[in-house]
Amino acid sequence: MIDELGYLPIDKTGADLLFQVISQRYEQGSIIITTNRVFQDWPAIFNNDSTLTSALLDRLLHHTEAVVIEGASYRMRKEKTE
Repeated sequence: MIDELGYLPIDKTGADLLFQVISQRYEQGSIIITTNRVFQDWPAIFNNDSTLTSALLDRLLHHTEAVVIEGASYRMRKEKTE
């Protein structure tokens, strides 16, 4: 599981390594990724490498069930009641 992808930018080396991990996992097992970034914004996460991002998304989105959750943050629920 990769949680909060895009919270921090990933440098070239990190993007290349993550691509290798996802490529090796492709069609071998499940990958769960959480993010608050839309796919269109993903190149900014990966050092503005649109070629790498496109190849990564191609692997991730093949056989994918994308779940979009909208609404108030679960983590912030206590903040609103106090």
